[in-house]
Amino acid sequence: MPEVAALQRIVGQPRVREFLEAAVLEGRLSHAYLFVGAPGSGKLDAAWALASCIVCPNGGDGTCDECIRVSHRTHPDVHLLEPASVVGYVVDQVHELMEDVQMAPMRARAKVYIVNRADLLRDRAANALLKTIEEPPAGVYFILLGRSVDAILPTIVSRCQQVPFRIVPTADGIAQLVRRCGASEVDAAVALAVAGTPERAVTYLGSPKRQEVRRLMVRTLSELPADDTWDVLRSADDLYTAVLDAAGMLDERGRRRKRDDVVKTEVRERTRDVEDYLSAAALRQLEVDARRTISARERSGMMEALAAAESLLRDCLVAREGAPGGITNQDAAATVEAIAARTGTDGLVRALEAVTRAGDDLAHNVTPQVALEAMLIAVKEALTCPPSSR
Repeated sequence: MPEVAALQRIVGQPRVREFLEAAVLEGRLSHAYLFVGAPGSGKLDAAWALASCIVCPNGGDGTCDECIRVSHRTHPDVHLLEPASVVGYVVDQVHELMEDVQMAPMRARAKVYIVNRADLLRDRAANALLKTIEEPPAGVYFILLGRSVDAILPTIVSRCQQVPFRIVPTADGIAQLVRRCGASEVDAAVALAVAGTPERAVTYLGSPKRQEVRRLMVRTLSELPADDTWDVLRSADDLYTAVLDAAGMLDERGRRRKRDDVVKTEVRERTRDVEDYLSAAALRQLEVDARRTISARERSGMMEALAAAESLLRDCLVAREGAPGGITNQDAAATVEAIAARTGTDGLVRALEAVTRAGDDLAHNVTPQVALEAMLIAVKEALTCPPSSR
């Protein structure tokens, strides 16, 4: 079977890739898919790849303007929906989607709606979406992502083509990154630990700015025990600035841009060549989508920073306890050994708990820089817990 270029970005899921390739090449795409699998299995990456195939006039060649816009997350006809609250989707989100569905595509032949965490669609929101999925306008496609079909409204499940995703073993993910990117096994292991999925690890390895966030986090953790409170706050500010830089939210002088200015830039990019044909309502919806995209990009950068901290601290715990398997951050082995030597197991566990709390804080809309400051202060206190005698 011929390969579909856009779908080659689906890493570690050969059955999923082959299934979607057959659907694209044979012209039998479903109007609604449900990608099901555990976090880290690459469902969202696969959804973006499939969206490229849907809006591309050449079936996902991966090189045309439509595919490039999808890969940059700036295509005006591909929409990503995320839960608006910590408990799930609100019905207003679905009502906005229903209104947008009725509008014609802005530049492509079709429109795609990627609904992340579909398991958080509850009651009225789920029933409202069901009506749209049952009878969508021609040229409208839905890709729902969920952890388990058991948590999703059964009638929604029945209207979708289910696509199961497996967890990609770490060794397989590393091997794929080495083959695909020419990275060393050490760099591939770090990229997978920070980015979470092989596909995001590919883009991480191609982004010096995202790698700089991880480098800063490693340096910050190594210096924490000797830092005073002012140093910790400066480190949190540096880390957050690096996250914003990787998310495209700094100007050419390295200053933080106003969010409204970033939104305007995003909308201009999405509407290039079609701005004269858009209604006021369409532009307003684009601004809403742009704000969500920017927030998602910032949140993704923050989660990578936390993942870098978690990975390093887990390595310290492995080194401290002499656990088998070795460490992931081999390029920071000296830092791992130093922290493990001066910190007890209880302290390392508490430090890891502080990282987990920071993730929870972000999920509850705590300001990112405040979450970083609280985490680093807590980790500093934990890392001063000396080893107990044995």
